[in-house]
Parts: sequence; structure tokens; C-alpha cells
Amino acid sequence: MVASSKLPLLLLLAVGVTGKTGKLGPKQSATNYGTNIMVNAGDIRQSIDVEKLTTYLVQHIPHLKAPLTVKQFKFGQSNPTYFLEDANQLKLVMRKKPPGELLSKTAHAVEREYKILKALQDTPVPTPKVYCLCEDRSVLGTPFYVMEFLKGRIFEDASMPQLPPQERRACWLAAVDALTKLHSIDPKSVGLSDYGRPTDFYPRQLRTLSTISQTQSKVTDGATGNSVGDIPHIKDILDFFNRNLPKDRTTIVHGDYKIDNMVFHPTEARVIGILDWELSTIGHPLSDVANLCHPYSLPYFKGAANSGFVGHEVEGIPKLEEVISAYKKGSGVDATPDWTFVSAFAHFRLAVIAQGIASRVYRKQASSESAHRTAALFPVMGELCWSTIESAVPSSKL
Repeated sequence: MVASSKLPLLLLLAVGVTGKTGKLGPKQSATNYGTNIMVNAGDIRQSIDVEKLTTYLVQHIPHLKAPLTVKQFKFGQSNPTYFLEDANQLKLVMRKKPPGELLSKTAHAVEREYKILKALQDTPVPTPKVYCLCEDRSVLGTPFYVMEFLKGRIFEDASMPQLPPQERRACWLAAVDALTKLHSIDPKSVGLSDYGRPTDFYPRQLRTLSTISQTQSKVTDGATGNSVGDIPHIKDILDFFNRNLPKDRTTIVHGDYKIDNMVFHPTEARVIGILDWELSTIGHPLSDVANLCHPYSLPYFKGAANSGFVGHEVEGIPKLEEVISAYKKGSGVDATPDWTFVSAFAHFRLAVIAQGIASRVYRKQASSESAHRTAALFPVMGELCWSTIESAVPSSKL
């Protein structure tokens, strides 16, 4: 049986959102089929030299024709993301490392994104085509890469309220299917044997994340002098993880596998592109499964970022056990025995990521309009991580 965790009301209030829980049924399946990606592109918030960018791309993408129209997507908290369109209406997407001194060497690795996307081009894994990587800082100040723009649907809300129940279910199972395709790829067969260490994924992640979190916690706001602070219960959390490590497994892992990091076909229930590969590596496949299933542990709050399914009956969304079963059917790996560890670890990892966004807010480096809201989530994720452990493990073993 897969254990579920409960989040105290106090934590919900800490997020600063309001809403009503309820049931989502067929009558609420609207004509708006998913988020039109272009709705999220607008004015440039972090300026770039469009003339230099145009000159570079004309030299490296033969069929591109000047001038370029450039807009910035509202999403992309770690790496600023831009929509590009040339004179022939060729549509592209650019991902750029943010400016300034960065605390983490891995959290903004656009070079790694480009490398893995290029490696997966001719595999069954749905990915956008990549065109070029620029590491010459004289062009835009930091490295960037350019890929094709995928016309499709991005569901910012994992409950997919725009869809009828049958399609909602089919889209979720399609996300599981795309993940099993990724995990079936032999890293050596696509030139990724050096993409990460093949053993001890979770021990290495624990060391890295705890070090990053410690650094992030000490960042101060220049105006107020306040520091970001620690993730709640971090000492107890790390102690539990170190004493309960799962059996080692090795695959290519996405690192941030979730519904809103996928582009679905405009009308069909299938994934046509997996996005945001900056945290990808060689690691434990269940880390991706747990991250995909994160909404099953979070409460539902209408209109809130990172809203989940708890307290919100959604027709068509498969049960957590069904998702785990579908993954086992496609991959041969059963997540159930290690679920407490991998799900709690997913919460902890997101706490560190949110804490990182908080540190960038404090350093005036945030690159997303929603960064301040996401930054407030790191204490919530820390509490959720600990409650997941407490609800599944006898107190005598904590």
C-alpha cells in the first residue's frame, strides 16, 4: 500500500493562497484545451542584445532570416526562456543561463540541457529538436541554446481541468509512458556514458543538495539583512534518508519530470516534447516517478501554483496506485517498496529548489514573475517532506 501524507492547514496559509476544494467533473471540461504556450510569452523582462543574437543565429541556423521578433515566456524560473520568430515565421525557443554570480553550478546548466536533447533526438523519447548551443559569452553574456518551438498544450495545472475525464486519464498515462521510454534508453547507446556517475545516485544527491541548501540558507537580503533560512526539520530529514537508502538502480533521469514540463499534442493524448532538462543526469529512475506523482501529496487550492489533488476529487485522474502500476508495467520496476523514501526525497528536492529561488529573490536574480510565490514554498515543502516520513514510519524508527 502506498502511504499518503497530510499537510497541516497552517502550511497552506503560509503559501498565501486562497481557494475552495471541490469536485471537478465533465461539466467543467471546457473548450480551452490546455494552455496556449504563446499566451505565456510577453515583454522581455531580462534584456538581451537582439542584434547580436540575430547575427549569431543567422550564422548558425542556415534557414533563419532576419529580423527576429523576441518575447520572454512567463515561465522559466531557473533559466530565462524566450520565444523567437524570424521573418519567415520560423518559431524557435531560446533557453539562457541567468546573469550574475550563481550559487549552484548544476541548477542552470543549459549546456547539459542541450547535450541530452541532442543525444535523444533519434530515440523514442519525445523531445524538441535543438539547433545550436552558444558558449561565447560575448554574444549575450551567458551561454544559451536554441530549439524548435513545439505547437501543443502545456497543462500548468496537473488536474488538467480543461479536459473531459477520459482524455485527462489518457494524458496522465501518456506521461507515464513517455517516462518509461526515457528510462529504457541505454546511456551508452546515445553517447551519454559520461553524463553522470552510474552508482550511488541518492547518496550523491543527498550530499549535493544538503551542501547547496546550507549555502542558500545563508544568503541575505541586502536591503533588510534577513537571511533565507534553513529548510524545516532538515537534520532529521537527512538522518532518515541516510539510514533508509533504496536499492541502487541506473537510468537516464530527467530530474524535474512533471506534467507542466511536457508539451502534449494539440488534440491527441500523447506527449510530443519533454522540456526543462537542466537537472537531468544518470540516476535512480524512481526519482522521476516520485516527482511526477508529487500532486498526489499536495492539497488542492484553486489558482495556486503547485496545487495538488488532496481534497479535490478529479474525475479521470488515475489513482496513485494506478500510476505506479502503469510505470511497473512499462518498465518492470515496482516503486511501492521504496515509496516513502522516494516521495519524501522528491519533496525535499523541491524544497531545495524553492529555497534556491528564494535565494535568487534575495539577490535580485529572480527570472520569473512567479518567483516570489515559489520562493515562499520552501518551508512548506520541508514540512511536507517530514510529514511524509512521520506518517509512514513508526516513531521508534525515526
